[in-house]
Amino acid sequence: MIAAIIGNLAIAIVKFIAAALTGSSAMISEGIHSIVDTGNGILLLLGLKRAKRPADESHPFGYGKSLYFWTNIVAISIFGIGGGMSLYEGITYILAVTPSTVLGDPTAAYIVLAIAILIESVTFAIAIRQFNQAKGVKSSMEFLKESKDPSLYTVVLEDSAALLGLVFAFLGIFFGHLFHNPYLDGLASIAIGILLMSVAWFLAHRTSGLLLGEGVSREMLADIRKRVEADPSVERSGDILTMYLGPHDLLINMGVCFVVGTTAEQMHEAIRRIEAELRKAYPETNRVYIEAESLPAVATKCPD
Repeated sequence: MIAAIIGNLAIAIVKFIAAALTGSSAMISEGIHSIVDTGNGILLLLGLKRAKRPADESHPFGYGKSLYFWTNIVAISIFGIGGGMSLYEGITYILAVTPSTVLGDPTAAYIVLAIAILIESVTFAIAIRQFNQAKGVKSSMEFLKESKDPSLYTVVLEDSAALLGLVFAFLGIFFGHLFHNPYLDGLASIAIGILLMSVAWFLAHRTSGLLLGEGVSREMLADIRKRVEADPSVERSGDILTMYLGPHDLLINMGVCFVVGTTAEQMHEAIRRIEAELRKAYPETNRVYIEAESLPAVATKCPD
């Protein structure tokens, strides 16, 4: 990731140089895009580092949600700085166009775009390979909706947006010169801005849910209940409350109604079995809290 940060910064500098030489609005937007990607890489590294800090007295459940917080900041950065400034650049460029506007020589822009597309294609191929390994047999959209580790898909989304942004910039510059229409350059900048805002919206939508205490899916919740109630000492399970405290840190809190006549020792053994079963099925489960909803001394059945 550090190499990607350095690469994005170098590409941003070259894009701004090309923008200065050609006067292209799309190249300015692409330079802004690369600067934002550089900052976002730093923020993701910060989030990953802080999420690994061990629990302490002030944060007894650890710092796993730090990654969600900083990913949300990344989304705001992409939306406001990347998308907003690109949109503004495109609109102001179009408004400034006059009949006497002359388009600059696009040669420098083409060279920079070609190099950038080559570099971004390599990084995108690496990111998509890691993404495919992580999602397994799930579809991409299913994985994006269910994944609790934003670092797995943030890089893929950013690299996808980077490649599409470069394509938009190339098309705007190429057709702008082909038809001698400077408006197309500005429209390419606007398209880049809208693209970045769309990516930012998706990231913000996913990470806000995790940041606010998102739990497991309905299917996983049903499976947890099924596994708990499969224990011979359990009559039924009560409320099951779950929350992701980090990408690989799941909290499960539940009430369990034990079979009438279950002794305290049998109850403790059942709790250990349930905890072991849940951790085996879902390795990200680090904390399981089970509350007995009936006591051994009670001779009545569990309430419905």
